[in-house]
Amino acid sequence: MGDIFIGRQAIYDRKQGVYAYELLFRPARQNTADVIDGDKATSNVIVNTFMEIGLEKIVGDKPAFINLTRTFFVEENTISLPRDRVVLELLEDIKADEEVVEGVKRLRQQGYTIALDDFIYHASLQPLVELADIIKIDVMALSHDEIRDHVALLRKPSLRLLAEKVETREELDFCMELGFDYFQGYFFSQPKIIQGRRLPNNRLAILKLLSRLQDPDITPEALENLIAQDVAFSFKILRYVNSAAIALPRKIDSIRQAVVILGMGLIRSWTTLLAMSQVDDKPTELVVIAMIRAKMAENMARARKEPDPDVYFTVGLFSALDALMDNSMEEILTQLPLAEHISEALLHHSGIHGKTLSCVLAYERGEWENIQCDTMDSTAIRDAYLAAVQWANETCQALIND
Repeated sequence: MGDIFIGRQAIYDRKQGVYAYELLFRPARQNTADVIDGDKATSNVIVNTFMEIGLEKIVGDKPAFINLTRTFFVEENTISLPRDRVVLELLEDIKADEEVVEGVKRLRQQGYTIALDDFIYHASLQPLVELADIIKIDVMALSHDEIRDHVALLRKPSLRLLAEKVETREELDFCMELGFDYFQGYFFSQPKIIQGRRLPNNRLAILKLLSRLQDPDITPEALENLIAQDVAFSFKILRYVNSAAIALPRKIDSIRQAVVILGMGLIRSWTTLLAMSQVDDKPTELVVIAMIRAKMAENMARARKEPDPDVYFTVGLFSALDALMDNSMEEILTQLPLAEHISEALLHHSGIHGKTLSCVLAYERGEWENIQCDTMDSTAIRDAYLAAVQWANETCQALIND
């Protein structure tokens, strides 16, 4: 565990209310960036914000502006952030070549808001201007006449202008008169340093593994290769497959055979359980609780003859991720490619899966007045719970414990 830092500077609207915050790389308490490796600095800001401290703790319900280097725009699959919570800033030193323009276009089509940082107009930047939602103009880098020219050139209904590095009342009044939409600078406030504590590295690795396991497009071959990368996982799964608890008619010798005979859903669930059990500094009992929730939700779905009971298992299992990862469920779900109805069930207990999870949690806590499980009576709910407890204890001994 170690201290981590994020710089945060407010961005204001025309009524001088906070519109958003820009998140800045800070390696220590000192309020300077000292950036040597831009890609690493951007990665640190993203990881520290979403996986360590938590976006809500830093910006509340406001949007977060995040500076991205060229790499993050041109390489696919480098960004998995909540589209409605972030604004992606294209740094001023990035050339508007074909790769960059295509990358910006792709991200904008995916629903991200794009901002151009420290912008000084040049004809070569016009393709980016056409794609941008917000343009940030450094008022210290331009004369008043140049700022007027930029506003006249850029002003259109779909484009918002942000005056940055506003340091005096006179500069604010000047930019207000020109019609800027947003304002940022030392006149309002210096960047504030937000301090947090870093999650152990293995939690980040485990969340990455969980993300790959939950990919709906994962193939049997990819699942086999993913499990095979961890010898302990492979051994434990094969040991459990061949145990008396499964009681298969013949011995299974490989992960591929296990996938073929038992199905991807079951093997993926077991691997997910193993991954969650590897979180450092967390008691095994927390994983057992997640297992009981998962199996109880699945048992209830089977009792009601619901389709895809494995989905209920996933919802129950992941309901404990926030406690395991010491982070909010909202932040964790930005890193997991779960179907929308699963995410909604976890976040808001909505839909049939969410209602089942609510029932499971109410039973777990002894909140009998809150147990509303439609067609299931109290006896059926109790049986689903007792069967889940037995399964969790047996599975934990055979699959997780050494």
